[in-house]
This record gives sequence, structure tokens and C-alpha cells, in this order.
Amino acid sequence: MYQIIDQTEDFLVINKSQGISVHKDQNETGLTMQLKDDLKLEALFLVHRLDKVTSGILVFAKHAQAASILSAQFRERQVTKYYLAISARKPRRKQGAIVGDMAKARRGSWKLLSSKENPAKTQFFSTSLMPGFRLFIIKPCTGKTHQIRVALKSEGAPILGDQLYGGVASDRVYLHAFGLGFSYDDQQYHYQCLPDEGELFGDDFKRVMNDFCGCPADLKWPNITNN
Repeated sequence: MYQIIDQTEDFLVINKSQGISVHKDQNETGLTMQLKDDLKLEALFLVHRLDKVTSGILVFAKHAQAASILSAQFRERQVTKYYLAISARKPRRKQGAIVGDMAKARRGSWKLLSSKENPAKTQFFSTSLMPGFRLFIIKPCTGKTHQIRVALKSEGAPILGDQLYGGVASDRVYLHAFGLGFSYDDQQYHYQCLPDEGELFGDDFKRVMNDFCGCPADLKWPNITNN
């Protein structure tokens, strides 16, 4: 269900497996409860979320004060987040910013609107992974439900395996929370974790990834204010 990346007296950072819910899911034990039991913690607080289909970095607080501090940073958009995705289709643009309001659609999905009253904001770069597949690094500047999945669909490149949004069927939904940065107790924390689940997240991916964006913070991200 998870791999521990880092642990302090105040918070826990893990790499969540794809297909795992952060809360109790029907008859399955939720990840939060499982972690609390495995680590024999008195309390554990989820301060942000990943979709069940998404793997990658997830942070938990070990007490209420830490939960308040960390949750506020996510709420106030002070946390830096990077995601990786693969699509079996070429996007309309190799890089850009996607800005627009989101509204509920059918079957639990969301859609992107042309209005910008309270918009989702997403920046991305892409490169060829191998013939027929495109690799994306994505920086969401907001935290809307299904934001990245909707954004890539709007670019004509739904995420591989994400059939809810028109993606080609695959062994998994190829979306991974790759990087996370935040501050706590006057200290900066930065984490990166490459995916290790999925046929296309293998050696070829790692070689392309190293050349593509070894340090996402150094990329000249598309200007979001002009979109």
C-alpha cells in the first residue's frame, strides 16, 4: 500500500501505491487507518489527498497542531507540487498553461469551462517517451478535484489508463505525484519520488526523465497569468 519516504516527530511522508484509497473504501481498510495501525500511532491526520488511481507522495500529520499548519499551506497554495503523467496521444501543445473553471459532469467526472471566476490553474511540459507515448511533467497551481486529469484531456491527451476521461486502457492510470515542497518549523522540505509501478515506468522512462526534468524547479514554467 505504501513506502515510507521520511518521518519526523510531526509528520510522515509516504509513496502511496496506485489503486489505494486514503480513506476506508467499501470493504477495504483505508490507507490512513492502515498507517496508523502499522506504525502504532495515537493519531494520524490526512492533510491533502490523492485520487485512488494516483500513486506518489502523500503527507500525514502526527498531531493536530501539525495538521493545522500543513493543511493551511495546502489551502493557501504555499505548497509546490509536481506530477508525472503518460498519454498515448499527442497534446495540442508541447507545453503551456491550462486555466479555467471546473464543473461536475457525468459519472463522477469533471469538465473544464471557458470561464475563469475561480479557475483551476495547471502548467505542463511534455516530451516523447517512446513511439506512441508522451511524457508530461505537470505543476498544478491549484488543488481542484481531478484537475490534472481534466487538464490533459482538454489538451487532447488524456492520461493513459484513465478511461473516465477517455484515456486508452492500460495496466494502471499513469499519473504519479512526483515532487512536493513545503515549510515546517522554519525549515524547508523537498521530496521527489519516481514511480515504480507500471509497465511504462521502467528503465526507458527513467532515462528520458533524467534528461527531461531532473530538477523541476529549474524549468522555465509557462506564464500562467497571460492565459
